[in-house]
Amino acid sequence: MDLEFTPDEIAFREEARRFIAENYPAETRRKQDAGEELGKEDYLAWHRVLAKKGWVAPFWPVEHGGTGWSAIQRYIWAEELGRAKTIGIMPFAISMVSPVIYTFGTEEQKKRWLPPTYNGDIWWCQGYSEPGSGSDLASLKTRAVRDGDHYIVNGQKTWTTLAQFADWGFFLVRTDPDAKIQEGISFLLIDMKSPGVTVRPIITMDGEHEVNDVWLEDVRVPVENRIYEENKGWTCAKFLLAHERAGIARVANSKAELRRLRAVSATIEENGRPLADDPFFRRKMAELEIDLISLEYSDLRVLASESQGKGPGPASSLLKIKGAEIQQHLTELAVEAAGPHILPHGQPKVGANDGLAADYARDVADTYFNTRKVSIYGGSNEIQRNIIAKAVLGL
Repeated sequence: MDLEFTPDEIAFREEARRFIAENYPAETRRKQDAGEELGKEDYLAWHRVLAKKGWVAPFWPVEHGGTGWSAIQRYIWAEELGRAKTIGIMPFAISMVSPVIYTFGTEEQKKRWLPPTYNGDIWWCQGYSEPGSGSDLASLKTRAVRDGDHYIVNGQKTWTTLAQFADWGFFLVRTDPDAKIQEGISFLLIDMKSPGVTVRPIITMDGEHEVNDVWLEDVRVPVENRIYEENKGWTCAKFLLAHERAGIARVANSKAELRRLRAVSATIEENGRPLADDPFFRRKMAELEIDLISLEYSDLRVLASESQGKGPGPASSLLKIKGAEIQQHLTELAVEAAGPHILPHGQPKVGANDGLAADYARDVADTYFNTRKVSIYGGSNEIQRNIIAKAVLGL
């Protein structure tokens, strides 16, 4: 997709590209290139660089630290991050809980949590899913019983991403068990160091410790840590999920991966000729690129809408569905391209190929396994189709 940028927008693109090149943490880049697991400090190092520049939360209101960028500037920034293959800013802090706080929170809550979140002094995790409440999130069972100025919280959350690093978590809890399932839910911010909070690892199929089970046993949470009204947490939950789903589209990252796939397919031979010359493989890449261009236009429309003060709305469900499908399709083509050269998880850079193809073969298996989850988190794709049917088609 080619946009006709104005001279100011071209200058902004050059500034963004130069800033990333000059300021992206060298140790983080080294770990990425070596295929090493990234830790909390790696993510926070890049977060803090962007916070110091004032670019860590482009879509926040300006009064809370947002950049005031236009939709095109935000598009350019995302493009440059994808082009440079930077790690992402942890979404739980910047694009998930913070919009809930500055939209529904009191002035005291905004002052308490937004500045340290912006600066990278708080690592957040999300306590939504439960063993029996994933896609049917409203059926959650974790209870919070009022006890004076506190809630006593008991329950279990699961698939809690990077909770092992978290300082705070935002949790959906049931405060009225007699209400309809989408009512009687509240949105609490919980100090993860509170007595009664236990985090236990879940090792995923790619061998990584990315997600966790979290147990809450008689955890005392001050009532002042509740965002919005008691029993109105579902309003916050829907608002947050719309922002999460829009972010799952990851258009810029998919474009970068497609460019990488195209370059690798030109170096790997299949039946005595480059894979890129195989008409069937080329057709698959072309179909994927068409889908990606269509998604990009949709993403730009959502960006333009948000720049006018509107939320992503039901369009976020469309972005989530197609973004997840495209990411998974990319990893499937990557597996096809790497073929027998794919290396198991954790193997060093060795194999039948050298250079780009060898690096690619090392990464393919891990990426393929990890990307299986994108059609589930943020609300499964099946649930998103139901939302579209109801909110857009009126069915």
